[in-house]
Amino acid sequence: MASVEPEARKERRDKKDKKDKKRKHSETVADADEVEVVAEKKKKKDKKRKSTDGADAEAVMVVDTDGVKDEDDDKKVVAKVEEDDKKVVAKIEDPLAALVPFANPLAGEKDGKKVMKSVKKAAKHKHITRGVKETVKAIRKSPMSTPATLGSDVLPHGIVIIAADISPMDVISHIPVLCEDHNIPYIFVPNRGELGSAGSTKRPTSVVMITEGLRGAKKDAVDKEGEKEFQETYKELHRTAMKLGQTIMV
Repeated sequence: MASVEPEARKERRDKKDKKDKKRKHSETVADADEVEVVAEKKKKKDKKRKSTDGADAEAVMVVDTDGVKDEDDDKKVVAKVEEDDKKVVAKIEDPLAALVPFANPLAGEKDGKKVMKSVKKAAKHKHITRGVKETVKAIRKSPMSTPATLGSDVLPHGIVIIAADISPMDVISHIPVLCEDHNIPYIFVPNRGELGSAGSTKRPTSVVMITEGLRGAKKDAVDKEGEKEFQETYKELHRTAMKLGQTIMV
């Protein structure tokens, strides 16, 4: 009986040892899996951080010329981003949908620059009338002229420049009809602010009229060379108006 008891005790101890070994093996495998998962997460995080750092370095390289990143480089990066944002906003703030539906002929970007230069020279040489009221009065007082054509040497008494971003449209809707009654060419431009600036005024302007020449005391006091230069500008503006008038926009 005494010899049997140690055998049973030994068997129980062996079973316990096997269970302990099995439990330790399971815990070791679980720990290994956990370590592997953590390592994989760390690897992904490091990869993402390197990618972000690379993008930042690329942004700095755009303006970094001395190879050293400093505060000026950061300011240049911020300035470049702000400039791009302003360009996007400027494009959004100038939609063609805001123009009056009867804006025809409408000067495009290239012709619009020519028109604005002509308005600036007209303002410099005092050949300009600003505002709806004054322009309508000048059109009605202008002598009736024969209709001019492209390439013709006959110049009209005046040329009217109208801003197409006016609201309500009734403010300028009668001007094109009035111009046609007096055979005066007219051109629409997209921005009234630019028209006012070109006409040497700080306020946005709905319409201006550029006249061919001066009369009376003003004509005697004008610079002849400057007047000759303006006449060339006026002829060029007339050709632009005639060219745009041949295109019908739908």
